[in-house]
Amino acid sequence: MPSSVLARTLVATLVLLPVTACSSGLAVPPPNPPPTGAAAFDCSAIHGRLPDRVAGQTVTALTPKSPLTSAWGTPAIVMRCGVGAPAALTPTAQLITVDGVDWLPEQLTHGYLFTTVGRRVGVEVSVPDAYSPEADALADISPAISALDPAAG
Repeated sequence: MPSSVLARTLVATLVLLPVTACSSGLAVPPPNPPPTGAAAFDCSAIHGRLPDRVAGQTVTALTPKSPLTSAWGTPAIVMRCGVGAPAALTPTAQLITVDGVDWLPEQLTHGYLFTTVGRRVGVEVSVPDAYSPEADALADISPAISALDPAAG
């Protein structure tokens, strides 16, 4: 199984797990972007602009703590910054645009995975079907991403 498919499966599974009573928080593996350059800068900037609430849900504690990951609610809406281009992205793929940010929607078993397109750094947001319509969560997250310049070219 290609690593991008495995990573998306893992993210989709993690999104659907409830937060346990342990103090460490929901386990969300951060992506592995290059430690320097646009990805590190952009992810840090996005993380600092994220809202306290997404789809009416408050921030959820994560483990490990990382400027590359954020989550809200139970079941968790999970954002990961520094991801690669989605395998499902093709020249004819249907995108949705929210606040100037293009997103590729991919239906999961119990929700959607949205990945940015045309940005210097990839951001993915997994939204469980408990928050239907799932794309509404992007209205809260997109402003943090749209504040940064899109990819050159």
